[in-house]
Amino acid sequence: MNRNETSGGIVMFLFGAVTLFYSLRMPVGTFRAAGSGLFPLCLGILLMLLSIGLLIRVYFQGRQPAEKEPRSAIPGSAKQVILFMGAMALATLLFNPLGYPLISFLLLLALLRILGMRRWTTNVSISLLTAAASYFLFVQWLQIPLPKGWIGL
Repeated sequence: MNRNETSGGIVMFLFGAVTLFYSLRMPVGTFRAAGSGLFPLCLGILLMLLSIGLLIRVYFQGRQPAEKEPRSAIPGSAKQVILFMGAMALATLLFNPLGYPLISFLLLLALLRILGMRRWTTNVSISLLTAAASYFLFVQWLQIPLPKGWIGL
């Protein structure tokens, strides 16, 4: 079993559990009349499910002989987890001043880069389309009041 991927899966599970815990302290509402806790609740559940899937995959791949990896000061997957958590923390700090549309674009752009997607045109396209779609879904269609930030959307 790869120790770095296992620790990354456990950290991701714990992050999802903390998100789930704090989302339940906010009004959740329903999908028709969503409260401010509904989106983090769904995000926490999704992170926990994805981390369980990762841990199951690592468990079954661990039964096969492992390939030799070059040793560095910080292993690749641990470095990715640290950068991922740092990007999430920075996005949380800048959420109100920058607003939902801009922070969702920048966060996804950073996460795609951290996870290894190197083509900037693809990263910018995915980030822009996802930020626009989530803006129209949550702000326009579901009318959830999210921070507008300095761009005023």
